[in-house]
Amino acid sequence: MKTVYHKADSRGHADHGWLNSYHTFSFANYQNRERSNFGVLRVLNDDTVSQGMGFGTHPHKNMEIISIPLEGNLEHKDSMGTTAVIKKGEIQVMSAGTGVMHSEYNQNKDEAVKFLQIWVFPREENVEPRYDQKSIKDGEKINGFQQILSPNKNDDGVWIHQDAWFNLANFKQGNGKNYTINKKGNGVYAFVLKGSAKVGDRILNERDGLGIWDTQSFNIEATEDTEILLMEVPMELPSYLK
Repeated sequence: MKTVYHKADSRGHADHGWLNSYHTFSFANYQNRERSNFGVLRVLNDDTVSQGMGFGTHPHKNMEIISIPLEGNLEHKDSMGTTAVIKKGEIQVMSAGTGVMHSEYNQNKDEAVKFLQIWVFPREENVEPRYDQKSIKDGEKINGFQQILSPNKNDDGVWIHQDAWFNLANFKQGNGKNYTINKKGNGVYAFVLKGSAKVGDRILNERDGLGIWDTQSFNIEATEDTEILLMEVPMELPSYLK
């Protein structure tokens, strides 16, 4: 088993007033050669958007973009004609493919929005752009893994153009479970949303991250009530990036 540990306070940070963002991997003005990606996981941003503010219309291309709200509501508009609001208990995916324009705003006037913005390189270029969002609240599992994303259209959660599986791990203190890799050559990036847990041989606290690869499985044990996002992704970049 190989691992890479990213302590919460080692992340890049940008405070734009209306946006407070922590970057696990290189993004915008935060550039770190040792933290450019984890396999095809390219961006993991921990964003807080102030009341009534947001990201103006901007382009994306050839990227799978996933948003997971942690608090508040986020309004999405795009050039495909989509207008939607996502909130805690939901997940959103946008396959940018050949190109799409979109904007994201905090529609609330009295509270900030907190959400994870995640980018994953797709397995192939120039797919047809698409948008989807789903509620994941009803599928919540205590002391187990809840799949919220996969490569398969008929699986639980949303799907993307990549051999990736995302799970929420929600454990009460003292409980745990073994996670088994879905596809050979994949690794898992574990990101603690709250609480603390022993993941493999490492104790992780809130907003710590741990990448794990070259193993078939690893164990998670909650040292207190905890919620962890597990992002399983291919470790080898697609051929068009080589």
